Amino acid sequence: MRFIGDLCDDLARSVAFLSRIPMPRRHFADHDGRLSRALRAFPLAGIPIALPAALLATLLDVLEASSLFTAFLIVAVQALVTGALHEDGLGDTADGLGGGRDRDAALAIMKDSRIGTYAAVALILSIGLRVSALAAFLPLLSPFGAASALLGTAALSRTAMVWHWSRLPPARRDGVAAAAGIPEPRATSQALGSGAILSLLLFYAAGIPPIAALLAFAAFAVTVLGFGRIVGRKLGGHTGDTIGATQQLTEIAVLGALALAI
Repeated sequence: MRFIGDLCDDLARSVAFLSRIPMPRRHFADHDGRLSRALRAFPLAGIPIALPAALLATLLDVLEASSLFTAFLIVAVQALVTGALHEDGLGDTADGLGGGRDRDAALAIMKDSRIGTYAAVALILSIGLRVSALAAFLPLLSPFGAASALLGTAALSRTAMVWHWSRLPPARRDGVAAAAGIPEPRATSQALGSGAILSLLLFYAAGIPPIAALLAFAAFAVTVLGFGRIVGRKLGGHTGDTIGATQQLTEIAVLGALALAI
């Protein structure tokens, strides 16, 4: 019972950190704001965060709505639920990595709330690629399958956040990620293991062919490792923005892989 209670607390804290979904205050009693252990629930948190979009996809599929219209609404609902938190991270990271001459300049740019050219291009591509990928493969799945595919992608992309977070040290001491704490090794292992299993089960429930699921997982791994290497070389560590960018880039990669293989 204690384990279940702790997991519920971690799930509520993870959902609150990753979205604008209100959580009961009892889950935050005596909580210091650190997520070192709570991030083990990040993959599971992807389920309630993506659930509104998944339910919408099911409804629009039943109503035989245009696949492009459905895809745009799915992306819009996801941004509303998260408060565009991950999109903000992607934009700031693009500006920092693209415009920063060195580490200090890049970090300074990333703290600036203004949107630069690199951020604008990154956000346009992020929305466009996700919408086009969704429009390509969702019509090929059943209504239940479409919802399951969205939930599996959400769980896998939140798993990517934990992986990126755990692989690199904080790039600065005063950032959001630094304040949230260093991931505990056991919590990281639990997140990676549960995220992979949960995503695999959801992709299976969606009726996604094994080769497509395998390609999606390969895209997930290559994206996290490749982006982490770029960030490590340029910034010397992660920030809250790069963690959010990891979610966006992984979601794009996974959806693109499904669009190519289904």
